[in-house]
Order: sequence, then structure tokens, then C-alpha cells
Amino acid sequence: MTDIAHSAFIAFYLYLIMVLVQWAVATFSKAKQPGAVPGKIDKDLSHESFIFRAHRTFHNTLENSALFIGTVLFAFVINYHSSVFAICIWVYVIARLIHMVLYYAIATEKNPSPRSYFFLIGVIANLVMLVMLGLRLAN
Repeated sequence: MTDIAHSAFIAFYLYLIMVLVQWAVATFSKAKQPGAVPGKIDKDLSHESFIFRAHRTFHNTLENSALFIGTVLFAFVINYHSSVFAICIWVYVIARLIHMVLYYAIATEKNPSPRSYFFLIGVIANLVMLVMLGLRLAN
């Protein structure tokens, strides 16, 4: 296995661990609340509540996971090895990690919030990966 492929696999693995951590934080922070009902979050909660932010962090990641996971797995299936592609995977994972930390730490209704910039960096990294796959398929 090449160093490039190995690096991409590690980044992808860390992303999956991050999703698991987000699930655990969202689940257990909510479950510790008095009167918590499984599968329901109080509709009156907003960004001032850590439970809301943990829930939204996890769901925001899930909303973006399909495209990222699909893109990366497609590249792995066609045995696409590119250092630029691997860097994009790392950029995406790091951007999502920073997005997560900022969402947990900053209670703001402001838009754009500081986390929005890291969301955008992740989207751009994913778009670059998709374009790279398209160019590979066109050859």
C-alpha cells in the first residue's frame, strides 16, 4: 500500500471515529437530562443549550456524510491514488473536526458563525474531490 493511500485510509478512519464521538456526546448529554425521552429533543431549545448544539453538530455531520463517504469510497473502489485527493480528505476531516469543536464551544445565533467557515472549507474540499474523480473517469 502506498503512503498516499495509507494516509487517506487513516483520515477516513478518523472521520468515522469523529462521527461516533459526536453520536455519543449528543446521546449521553441528552440522556442525562431529567425527563429525557429517547428520540425527542425539546423544540424550545436553541444554541444556548449544549444539548441542542451537540444534537445539531451530530445531525449536521450526518447531513454531510453521505456525499463525503460516497466520494471517498468511490475513489477507494476505483483504486484512485492521488496526493491531492488524500490532502482533500484530510482538509475535509480537519475542517469538520474544527466545525464540531466550535459548535460545542460557541453558543451563537449569528450567521455566518465562526463554524460556518469550516463548514464551507469542508464543502470545497468535497467538491474538489468530486471534480478529481470526474476527471479520472473521463480519461
